[in-house]
Amino acid sequence: MALENKFSDVAENKLYSLAYNKLLSEHKLMGSRCKKCGHLAVPPKPICPECHGSEMELEEMKGRGKLVAYTVVAVGSPLMVEEGYGREKYYCCGIVELEEGAKICARISGVDTSRPEQIKIGTPVALDYVEATHAADPTHEQGERTFVSFKALS
Repeated sequence: MALENKFSDVAENKLYSLAYNKLLSEHKLMGSRCKKCGHLAVPPKPICPECHGSEMELEEMKGRGKLVAYTVVAVGSPLMVEEGYGREKYYCCGIVELEEGAKICARISGVDTSRPEQIKIGTPVALDYVEATHAADPTHEQGERTFVSFKALS
């Protein structure tokens, strides 16, 4: 029985991922809030990571927050290399704390990656989306995909 539940959770997680990616393509950033403890998870999860409750409800994020951590990347993932990033063109990846309280890792635009010391923790950011065509990988087919990004506001 426990094994069946484990497979069921994996299947449900995949459905959450598919729904999350579809909503991203419609420029909607969604999270799930636990009805038991109130924890907010972004991206949505079928099980609460805090209390392990299973009563989660979808909630759309407003798309505003602040930068709480970042790194400038010179040796990127294959997807970022496909987009032209690398040793000659850096990009910024950061953790954003949304106004709703959840944290999410995303690409950060609107910052000078050649001068990372000038990127400031606490910088207000607004949700942006990146549409990218990518090669197939083990988890995705080749094609257009929407990614979460945040743009620095100051």
